[in-house]
Amino acid sequence: MVIFGKVDKVEVRAIPKQAPLSILHIVAPGWVGGCERVVQGLAIGHRRRGHDVRVAAVVDSVDNKNPFIGSLENNGVVVYPLILPSRAYKAERRSVRDICLEYRPSVVHTHGYRPDVLDASVARSLGIPTVTTEHGASKMGGKTRIYEWLQLKSFRKFDAVIAVSYAIAQTLPHSGVEPDRIHVIQNAWMGTDAPLERDASRRLLGLPVNKFIIGWVGRLIPAKGCDVFLRAIAQIEDIPLQCIIIGDGPERKSLESLSNILRLGDRVSFRGQVEEAGSLFSAFDLFVLSSHTEGTPIVLFESGAAGVPVIATRVGGVLDMLTDQNAYLVPSGDASSIAGAIQNAYSDMETARQRADNAKRHLSERFSFDAWLERYEEIYRLVLNQP
Repeated sequence: MVIFGKVDKVEVRAIPKQAPLSILHIVAPGWVGGCERVVQGLAIGHRRRGHDVRVAAVVDSVDNKNPFIGSLENNGVVVYPLILPSRAYKAERRSVRDICLEYRPSVVHTHGYRPDVLDASVARSLGIPTVTTEHGASKMGGKTRIYEWLQLKSFRKFDAVIAVSYAIAQTLPHSGVEPDRIHVIQNAWMGTDAPLERDASRRLLGLPVNKFIIGWVGRLIPAKGCDVFLRAIAQIEDIPLQCIIIGDGPERKSLESLSNILRLGDRVSFRGQVEEAGSLFSAFDLFVLSSHTEGTPIVLFESGAAGVPVIATRVGGVLDMLTDQNAYLVPSGDASSIAGAIQNAYSDMETARQRADNAKRHLSERFSFDAWLERYEEIYRLVLNQP
């Protein structure tokens, strides 16, 4: 990688409205998740619109290639894998500086607390405008709570802070972010994983064709409320259902123990990470989102595209996306309400499917991928042209 000697700044000039941009995204990706899907959508989408987009991905290994990186490379996006241990902070900042000096991006866009805190300041020191997207807190506690606190403090220094929901945007001024630097851009349906046929999805997941299947998809962390979902299933005894939980995370062992304590047996199966899970939502008769907090959940677009009825908690950006006319909305943390909604949907699947059809139409019309890309591009040009 080229290092430009004693160069202290990357020359950044105002770019004409129609001129292509050079955009560097920096992220420490997991296996899969909403943040990862957003970065993929932005990088692939803007590259197809003629911009030079690259992604620096902080990972601990590329032996078993992360599907996040593979998807980007398969779509022609240049990826810089920064293979670093968890606390190699100085090495990470040096690597990011080298990339910025070699690539000379118009704007640097960071995602997540590690890039926001560690890497955005490197770009700023080189005179490069910085943008971040607040995807929503994980509320995992422990050290993560400290990292997220530092992230909120770092937001004050960004040229633009993008919130994926109005609920998140309302919290940012309390962290000292100037109101004129806050922008709301809700996530969009990217259509990257077209849903398979129902029977094909069930075969791939090893599910019976004639069983009533309830799906739960997400990271196994406290904010996602999978424990509430399990307690809801434990309250249902008169429906011949089977539940499949797709995703992984630090709570998996405790959730599996809870499932055993609740004597759920083979009614619940934990599948861990499943590649291209977005295409498999058609295997479900119902999809449950039991989160305590959310931004703009990508899983709701995936369930909508598959025409699957949704039960979701009334939290965060969920209320920007769904209403009682196109989903079953329930209070957060209320297992009994989730159980009741499952029973209502099961007893009247015609109404449930009508709500799913309404959701599919609503989400595709309101959350356009092209409009989403254009809005981000507007923000990039805004920070490039401001003093």
